[in-house]
This record gives sequence, structure tokens and C-alpha cells, in this order.
Amino acid sequence: MEVSLKDIGTIITGNTPSKKDKKYWDSKDICFVKPDIIGDDIDSITNSNEYISNFASSKARIVKRNTILITCIGNIGRIGIVSKEKIAFNQQINAIIPNSKINLRYLAYVLLFSRPRLKALANAAVVPIVNKTQLESFKIEIDPELEHQDKIANTLDEIEKIKKIQNKEIEYLDTLIKARFVEMFGDLKFDTPVSKYIESLTAGKSLAGKEKCTNKVLNTGAVSYDKFKNDYKYLPSNYVPDENNKVRTGNVLISRMNTQELVGATAYVWEAPENTYLPDRLWRANLKENVNSIFLWQVLIHPLLKLQIQRVSSGTSGSMKNISKSNFLKLKVPDVNEESQNKFASFVQQVDKSKVAIQKSLDETQILYDSLMQKYFS
Repeated sequence: MEVSLKDIGTIITGNTPSKKDKKYWDSKDICFVKPDIIGDDIDSITNSNEYISNFASSKARIVKRNTILITCIGNIGRIGIVSKEKIAFNQQINAIIPNSKINLRYLAYVLLFSRPRLKALANAAVVPIVNKTQLESFKIEIDPELEHQDKIANTLDEIEKIKKIQNKEIEYLDTLIKARFVEMFGDLKFDTPVSKYIESLTAGKSLAGKEKCTNKVLNTGAVSYDKFKNDYKYLPSNYVPDENNKVRTGNVLISRMNTQELVGATAYVWEAPENTYLPDRLWRANLKENVNSIFLWQVLIHPLLKLQIQRVSSGTSGSMKNISKSNFLKLKVPDVNEESQNKFASFVQQVDKSKVAIQKSLDETQILYDSLMQKYFS
């Protein structure tokens, strides 16, 4: 059954009490929610980064528990469910107070599924916006039977719980690696130039064409502090790639030019994609003899290295940052012998096998979740 959102709930647009009146902001009486705390899943809203005082109650838009929040300016369609007694929210968010015709969490899943259509609805001349009138008229397909809605929401909730558990397991394994690093090397000083381990740094070329070819070049986004992703674009058909720039299993790749958060990000290539080459914004670390690449990768993603990189990278605030080869090779790391490097790397490999198994399960869970969303809401 197709309905407009105004038929199944009351919609309220948020606002911001005047910042000039200090008594509105001088105590943490009421959570004041902005889009930055609402993620890409259905988030439970229990806290915020800002608060307003009780004096601001008459000036703010305040809603109670079991209200849906949906971002309608900028990053359109993020969904949160209010899980506190009351919260206030700003003008970038609309609240939907469901009526008796629809299950709260069922509606949240419908809206999450409808996010691409909401984004398309936004008038994106400068900043994407879906206004209250547009949201009220936005049509969704729902099951008219509340009993069916309850079952669907419960099924999706159970799958979401499994996904969260699997993600927590992956986070735990990452923490385990960090703990092992501290256990083995925590007493060592970061006082040795990384050039002790790295012979040189090689960058590739960033050529791409529209025609799909056998050869590919990595996008800069392939390397982050989390992992290596097979993120690429195709090389022009008439371009002959340099085999020295080919990405291979066991490579340590470094982002030499990126945003402030990601400049210097390092990833280890557990399994190289076929016929894929380095772009100009990524380096491959060419290691000296008797250096374990897994050990080096873990050193280069250590928080102390990130702080060093932030200090020596160049570029204006808010723009792309870059780090020179000479500055990178001066970064300070612990001095670790080959035996300890290999021992630590062996531990990381064992943990990674567990991560791969959990990630496979998570991927399968996500496939099931996506298929059910299509089944229920298409």
C-alpha cells in the first residue's frame, strides 16, 4: 500500500535556539542533536555533542522517546530513533512522530531503504535539501497489516544484532593486535628513522580512460588506516603500464597525498588484485633485506606515526595534504630485530585468518539483509 509520510505521522522541522542568549546553552539539561551523531545505519539516539538548558525549551523543537529523526540537509536520509525521554534537534533534521498505523522500527527500515529516492528528491544546487513539504509528500510502500510490520521489523532487528556482533568481533581482533604490539614493543622508544627498514619509495602514474581494459590503476581510496580495498579505475587502452608499478601480494602501500586524516595512511596487500598498478598518489615501500613487511605495516599505522605525519605533511588547512619522501623517511619508529619482527608478524597473520572468516560471515549476513530489504520494501 502506498502512503505519504504525512498520512502515517506528524513531521516537525528542528531549529536552533539563539546562541547569543547564554542562558539557553549554559547547562546540559536537554540533548541537542545535530546530523553528525547520526550514522548510516539506524542509530539509537541516547546522547549528543551539544546540550541546551531548560530555559531554551520554549525556543527549541523537542520530541520524546520513539520519534524518528531523519537528516534532510547535506547528508540526506540518515535515520535515528530517539531513545531518551526527550531531545531537541537542529534545522538540518526533521522528526517523524509515527501514528498508530505503523510500527516505529518498520518505518525506520522503510526510510533507510528509501534513502536513494530521498537523495534524488533533494534540490542539490549547492547543498542538498529536502524540505518539510517534500518530506510530508514523500510516498513509501508499506504493508497495511501491523502484525506483518511487527514481524518484518523483528526479523531485520535480529539480523542487525548479528551484524553488530560480527563487527564487534572484528574490532576486538584489531584491539588484540594493538595489545600484542604494546606487549612486545611498548618499552621501545620511537627514535629510529624509518629508513632503517625502507630502501626507497615508489609512486606510479594516475592515468585512466573510459574504455574498460585489462589493466587497472588503484584509486587513492584503496589505502586507508583500516585496510586495503580493491578500489580502482581502468587504464587507457593505449597505455602500456610499467611493471615496476604493479601491485603485488605483500606490498606495503602508503598514501602520500590525501586529506588531512588520511595522508600517510598505510595498508598491507594480503591478496593483490590482477593487473593493477600504482597511481601517483600512492607509494610502495621497497624494503631492505630482513625486514618483515607485516611488521612494518603495523608500525606505520601506529598512532604515534600518525601524529608525526600530521606534523610534517604540507598543504593548506581544509585542502589535500602531502608528505615528501625525505620527510617520510625521517619518521621515527622502534628499532626491532628480525626475530621479533617475524614473531609479531606471525601473530598478526593468525589473527587476520580469524578476521577473514568473520568478515566472510559478515558479508553473507549483509547479503541476506539486503535481499530481505528488497523483498519487503521494493
